[in-house]
Amino acid sequence: MKYRKISAEKIHTVSGEILEDTVIVLDQKNKIIALDKYEEHDLSSVERYDGEIIPGLINAHCHLELSHLKGAANTGTGLLPFLNAVVSLRDYPEEQILQAIVDGDREMQNGGIVAVGDICNKLDTAATKENSPIKYYSFVEMFDFMQDALTDKTYEDYMKVYQGQSDKNGNKKSCVPHAPYTVSEKLFAQLKTQSKPEQTISIHNQETPHEDALFNSKTGGFLDFYKGFNFSLDHFNATKKNSIFYAMENMNPEAKTIFVHNTLTSKEDIEAAHKWSNKVYWATCANANLYIENRLPDYQRFLDTNAKMTIGTDSLTSNWKLSILDEMKTILKYKSYLNFETVLQWATLNGAEALGYEDQLGSIEIGKTPGINLLKNKQGVFGAETEIEVLANTY
Repeated sequence: MKYRKISAEKIHTVSGEILEDTVIVLDQKNKIIALDKYEEHDLSSVERYDGEIIPGLINAHCHLELSHLKGAANTGTGLLPFLNAVVSLRDYPEEQILQAIVDGDREMQNGGIVAVGDICNKLDTAATKENSPIKYYSFVEMFDFMQDALTDKTYEDYMKVYQGQSDKNGNKKSCVPHAPYTVSEKLFAQLKTQSKPEQTISIHNQETPHEDALFNSKTGGFLDFYKGFNFSLDHFNATKKNSIFYAMENMNPEAKTIFVHNTLTSKEDIEAAHKWSNKVYWATCANANLYIENRLPDYQRFLDTNAKMTIGTDSLTSNWKLSILDEMKTILKYKSYLNFETVLQWATLNGAEALGYEDQLGSIEIGKTPGINLLKNKQGVFGAETEIEVLANTY
């Protein structure tokens, strides 16, 4: 059997130390079978690269099916105008939608992404996922606008989307709530019956000040937002707590949970979530936060609470690229108290754990097939000039 041997100036294993003068030995399916010292091999048999090696990247939160809406929504409007804009963006040709999905998947492959937590409201992405080398965890997202009269039909319609999503070639799927402000207790209860301990559940969380205002005091922009859709919130009573508590009271703590965005999540919220479940992960989508709300989370709160952070791109409706590398650059540009190794773990091993792929992906270890990426032009400082090249895929 012929083995492939790869080396670079540094190898970031993520799960262990940074290696130098080391050769990654891969079998024909790109599984790591050895991490050897450079001098143990004939130099002519080793592919030696200028740069630093990292594992394949994990996109913990994406909306691939919205790829055709790139550039269609204005930046800096805030979440509520953004949501209204997205709802109004309709009537795109099916061929354009499907081609944009294929292009988005290819963009992520070329960007070194090997697994994606993908939000689904339709079946548009199913065929692409079936044939992609990327492992997709499809989160079939349900919402009834807190209207009990809509719950049963909503659940029935979205179960058809769930059944049609791919669970082959390493793909996974689960039914999930959209956000606290769009899901009734009745729908939460139905979703809870579908939730299993081995699954991962995703939910948008505290992306705008209006969200906590709604739950704390029944004030803020969501009241007019609902009126705009002719939905009544007369039955809704303020919980006098932040929105994340409503979510936790109605979700299964035995399943892994990814809280997404968390732009306004407090240290107390994080601590409460960790007390609620030891399977909590937090997804940050930095460029989408800047695109929509022009603000970033206070990452120090997550460091102080030993939170397991992951990184997502959100959709091309709210981002310029589907690039985890670009997300890392943004985080490190605006939050210089963070370091590269910390953010790399968010982008790899933590994301793999959140999606249940940690036995295969997320770190450079013997026995794994994580994908091998080369960071070029890093030069000790992770900046705009850094590029990524895929050296080995996950198959």
